[in-house]
Amino acid sequence: MDILILGVDGYLGWPLALHLASQQHRVAGIDCFLRRAWISEVGSHSAIPIYTIEERLQAFKDCFGVELMFRDGNLLDYSFLKAFLAEFQPDTIIHLAEMPSAPYSMIDQAHAAFTQQNNVIGSLNVLWAIKEVCPNAHLIKLGTMGEYGTPNIDIPEGFFEVEFRGRKDRLPFPRQANSFYHWSKVHDSNNTMFACRTWGLRATDIMQGIVFGSHIDEMSGDVRLRTRFDFDQCFGTVINRFICEAVIGHPLTVYGAGGQTRGFLPLQNSIQCLTLATENPSDPGEYRVFNQFDDCYTVEELAAAVQRVGLEMSIEIDIEHYNNPRTEPDSHYYKPDRNHLVELGYQPKHDLETEIRTMLQDLMPHKSRVLEKIDVFVPDIRWEGGRRFSKKVDIKATPV
Repeated sequence: MDILILGVDGYLGWPLALHLASQQHRVAGIDCFLRRAWISEVGSHSAIPIYTIEERLQAFKDCFGVELMFRDGNLLDYSFLKAFLAEFQPDTIIHLAEMPSAPYSMIDQAHAAFTQQNNVIGSLNVLWAIKEVCPNAHLIKLGTMGEYGTPNIDIPEGFFEVEFRGRKDRLPFPRQANSFYHWSKVHDSNNTMFACRTWGLRATDIMQGIVFGSHIDEMSGDVRLRTRFDFDQCFGTVINRFICEAVIGHPLTVYGAGGQTRGFLPLQNSIQCLTLATENPSDPGEYRVFNQFDDCYTVEELAAAVQRVGLEMSIEIDIEHYNNPRTEPDSHYYKPDRNHLVELGYQPKHDLETEIRTMLQDLMPHKSRVLEKIDVFVPDIRWEGGRRFSKKVDIKATPV
């Protein structure tokens, strides 16, 4: 299968390229290295050193004996995108090339507007390019479980049956996003659904939970193949951030009381899910939604799990609570479905505590890189606007 990964230089894109190549697929990639620029902008860097794209591509060739066809380009450049799709003629396009941070989108007007333009217009260009030059390609678009928000009812996979005034219909489940980033993903989902219905495109929308992890099997033998590992308030998702805090002795930064509940899955499991979606495409005209996560945890439960595993490894870890910079409920009902991937054969292979142990082991050699950027842990981006320091609050943590 010929597979094009948009955002191939990123946290998910690079390991996915390695795994798909190991399964004998032909892989191409597009990136313009914005993730590297954003991390620098917020004053941080990857805890695990990341090699240049030239070094990565050479390592890919050394490992698999074939080249990864790569193009440096931006999805907002429609002529570039259309030309490369016409040249490569992919069977599958995996779209990971969006700005993925809620806090980044909430910094100020400029960052909110950039997020919407980059994500919505970039994705719209992908849909038009597929329509015009490779209409049979299967689009896998990375959405987010954050599109749904935290409704006080169960969360289905994209659609549910509604009865109103004696009539029934199958409708998209209402979205209640909580950042300008998450709303950009909602707009993407609506545009993709419309394109499938109107043009007969085929697409799978992945509502992914929060991914954590430091490597996959295919990158173990060569340091040039390692993926990035961010830990700042914008791009360091909660477990990855906790791990970096733990290895340098910084207290784990829990926002509010820590009762916020979300779906999570390890990096290795995310790659398995995306591969299953790739190898089992939707039908022409079909827009389908997969909720992609393993288990749901509160932030406080995650902090306690990191603390518990750290104690087993003789690492003392403290937990501190900070005023929540986000406008969100601190405790809420949360019960999403995840049936479609299981029906395709998905079987989680990595559990939470095993992955935490592996991450702590992987990050200990890079302790000095984390210490260099110790100031990035405490959140100062506020949802009500502007940036100001987030103070610690006295909330007793309850281990699980």
